[in-house]
Amino acid sequence: MKISISYKHVDSREPVELEATRHAEKLGRLLKSYAPDLVQLHGSFELHPRKLEYIFSLNLTLPTGMLHATGLGPDVRLSVKKAFTELEGQVKKHIAKLRRDYQWRRRRGRREVVA
Repeated sequence: MKISISYKHVDSREPVELEATRHAEKLGRLLKSYAPDLVQLHGSFELHPRKLEYIFSLNLTLPTGMLHATGLGPDVRLSVKKAFTELEGQVKKHIAKLRRDYQWRRRRGRREVVA
């Protein structure tokens, strides 16, 4: 997976990079079926100028589609965590759609009530 992060109005990059690499490893486990060269993760991290709020947005480019997630929070770690959890949910839903899990879901019949 190719990872690139851009920063706007931010002085320290180390906490963002540590948290992002930790979550990217977890995301990489979900994307085993794709070739590592074809998966690109682009993040944009910025500090809102008027509020004390961090904004972390992610774009994940896959061969089968593109996913986007945003995390807002008063802390660096919280904004990164929110963005990655939203993206993980989207990846799980995307993979389930590609596997056509909705067609394989079994419908349960009604149980007979014994009186």
